[in-house]
Amino acid sequence: MSNEIWSYGPTAGHGPDNDLTGYKVEAADGHIGKVDKHSSEVANQYIVVDTGVWIFGKEVLLPASTVTAIDHEERKILVSRTKEQIKNAPEFDKEKHLGDPAYRDQLGGYYSGPGH
Repeated sequence: MSNEIWSYGPTAGHGPDNDLTGYKVEAADGHIGKVDKHSSEVANQYIVVDTGVWIFGKEVLLPASTVTAIDHEERKILVSRTKEQIKNAPEFDKEKHLGDPAYRDQLGGYYSGPGH
């Protein structure tokens, strides 16, 4: 699987020193939560969004390629997925996200698959 899903697009507005923690996250059809943590590691970039009560207090992991724009002044991130697509994504697993290639492939496959 290509690592492009795990990298920010050239026009997203992300720099290697940006701290995105606390930024608001907007799906294509509205607000979904705030960034709880993120990774700027090359070919392994993502944001973890705390959805609060929107998805019953769950966190979701979004590959960096889903980020279309970052507004540092407003502290807001726009992503190219709908609330429904994000809600139906594989559940974020704090234990697996760093060291389990199968989990990473599952997430990457979901976000790069048909209809996404």
